[in-house]
Amino acid sequence: MGASIAAQVFMKVGAKAPDVDSARDLRAFFETIQKLNADGKILAYHDKSDGGLYTTAVEMAFAGHTGVSLDLKSLAGNELDILFNEELGAVIQVALDQVDSVREAFASAGIGDIVFEIGSLNDSYALEIGAYKEDLSDLRAIWSDTTRRIAALRDNPECAESEYLLKLEKNDPGISPKINFNIQVNADFNSRPKMAILREQGVNGEIEMAAAFDKAGFESIDVHMTDVLEGRVSLADFKGLVACGGFSYGDVLGAGEGWAKSILFHPKARQEFESFFHRPDTFTLGICNGCQMVSNLKDLIPGAAHWPRFVQNASERFEARFSSVKIEASPSVLLKDMEGSILPIAVAHGEGRAEFSSCSSADECLNTGLVSLRYVDHFDRYTERYPLNPNGSPFGITGLTTVDGRALIMMPHPERVFRTCQNSWHPKQWGEDGPWMRLFRNARLFVK
Repeated sequence: MGASIAAQVFMKVGAKAPDVDSARDLRAFFETIQKLNADGKILAYHDKSDGGLYTTAVEMAFAGHTGVSLDLKSLAGNELDILFNEELGAVIQVALDQVDSVREAFASAGIGDIVFEIGSLNDSYALEIGAYKEDLSDLRAIWSDTTRRIAALRDNPECAESEYLLKLEKNDPGISPKINFNIQVNADFNSRPKMAILREQGVNGEIEMAAAFDKAGFESIDVHMTDVLEGRVSLADFKGLVACGGFSYGDVLGAGEGWAKSILFHPKARQEFESFFHRPDTFTLGICNGCQMVSNLKDLIPGAAHWPRFVQNASERFEARFSSVKIEASPSVLLKDMEGSILPIAVAHGEGRAEFSSCSSADECLNTGLVSLRYVDHFDRYTERYPLNPNGSPFGITGLTTVDGRALIMMPHPERVFRTCQNSWHPKQWGEDGPWMRLFRNARLFVK
């Protein structure tokens, strides 16, 4: 118990600190865990460290949104030491029909004598240890309180409170994707049209973006703004243009605004972009910082007069989230046949809140049918609630298109989740391609 959190709570140091009794056993444990995980036999894993077994079990229950019943009979020692010592170890969850094979794996590695069955799940949304029973919402309220207090001092206190209360909800079903389209498309392309992967200093999402468009059938070409400004590259050679995410000019002139002004105030660049936007055989995509930038070019883009600008998140902080959005019915060529679907997507921005000139302007924009993406909660309802809506945009608006559908701006990052393995969580039945790959394939279908 030496140097443990429990010892600190009791204002003691303790006489014996955790140590490694056998390096051989530690290696055997690690290798066995790796093998079991590769074989798909581990449902959940958590190392036993700060706070000991009690904290480990509670945090696993939080993550799994389920109750846990512990049985300590197979463990030697008094309950306080068992629950709160911080000796090396881990808790794993396995399916009932895999218990014997998992035990055999540890036994074969020579460490079967240090593996114990200690509990099971329960339906009472509580932590149970014999007669002891504590509601998980009450435990999470305590566990999350420090974070809430720090966030309330550092960020918008209303957002801090909203996130704290969301964590306590027992009936939150979590992310539930709903895909109403085929990720693959029935098309055989004989050419690879040129795709401009546009970047500026501070942009950092061009590699994933190029990979996504390359996989969709384009020839992705790295185009830096200096190439356009100095006349080395002409947008007349491209069918598609994507402005990537990042922090162009450090966002010191406003998110994306410095990048946009380098176009608007440069006659040759302005003409290049305006001509590209007006060609009926082209499409434009703006993602995150690229969304912010392209929104500032709306005077050059046909049918984009309704677009907002994007300003600081309501939380007053940078948000890196895995959020759910609903794809709305709109003319967008990039979202064709995807309407009605609810998909998880990566979010990473500090200035993503759509700002309209007035509340009525936001309402009018919503009624144009040109809003393409909106944040939804875990019950599939449009939301402004933080952090389900990570930036506070009115009506959950996070993506917009033009009247003819050839330009799409969106704050979330489809290029960061176009492969299933990029998602921090996904349904088991998903294949190699994530659902957002359809957006990039739609782009290729548009280009004849």
